[in-house]
Amino acid sequence: MRMTRLPLALLLLAGLAASAAGGPRDIYDRVRDGYADNGGVQIHYAELGRRGPLIVMIHGFPDFWYGWRDQMAALSRRYRTVAIDQRGYNLSDRPAGVEAYDLTILASDVAAVIRDVGEDRAVVVGHDWGGAVAWTFAMLYPEQTERLIILNSPHPRCLLRELRTNPAQQAASAYARTFQADGATVSLENLAFWVTDPQVRARYDEAFRRSDGTAMLNYYRRNYPRAPYADIELPLITVPVLEIHGLDDPFLLAANLDGTWQWLSAPLTLVTVPGVGHLVQQDASAVVTKAIKDWLTAQGVGR
Repeated sequence: MRMTRLPLALLLLAGLAASAAGGPRDIYDRVRDGYADNGGVQIHYAELGRRGPLIVMIHGFPDFWYGWRDQMAALSRRYRTVAIDQRGYNLSDRPAGVEAYDLTILASDVAAVIRDVGEDRAVVVGHDWGGAVAWTFAMLYPEQTERLIILNSPHPRCLLRELRTNPAQQAASAYARTFQADGATVSLENLAFWVTDPQVRARYDEAFRRSDGTAMLNYYRRNYPRAPYADIELPLITVPVLEIHGLDDPFLLAANLDGTWQWLSAPLTLVTVPGVGHLVQQDASAVVTKAIKDWLTAQGVGR
């Protein structure tokens, strides 16, 4: 189900006015809102661009669909871009219970969105927890995965290895242990502290007021690896992968990238961004957007 926020004529007039003024055009009021049903859970998504292959973008913690604003603005000229509010966030439903946030269920939310927009497959892009969902989606729904793009979210087997063998990654994951603790809470009021632009900050504050802090922590309680970090067998990724990683990420260290190719049966393209931390798609927006555009073009995806 999709609904347009503004009449097309108003959108065109707004675009002409913005162009005349020479200022950047924000996508917040240009996207089309949709809601996909997944077993009674409504998953909100924002859509921009009507032509070309489908790109589905999945955010992490703490974020919502708007975190992909720069990539959507650029890619929607050649692609149909859709950014999801993961369950528990913003306009999506917030089901109770830790089990409702299992990675397999989160991946099925992505499948529901692809069905809802009337497509059979998509380029799947994920950051942080969205990256974990994207890895899982490609394993469980290979026939629906056109290509896979991962930002600062290591392959699960790489993370397990680093947690077993690398004290630095164990220390970097200490925050996750705090989130997993009984009685842990997260303050939604200050969750957007890292956003510096006042207009963007206001949108994040509004989205987080509509979100569920317990649901956010359930991602960690259900899915973040715990000791003794035994390795697990997982299906190989069968589609080409672009992995982008900000090398100054203090939570998911660059050592997690080593050996990623072992868990793929298709080519891996790795782009590392020095001097950039965890929020690579926002802090190095132009670099990330160009890398995605160039890679998709080289892959023959889109015009």
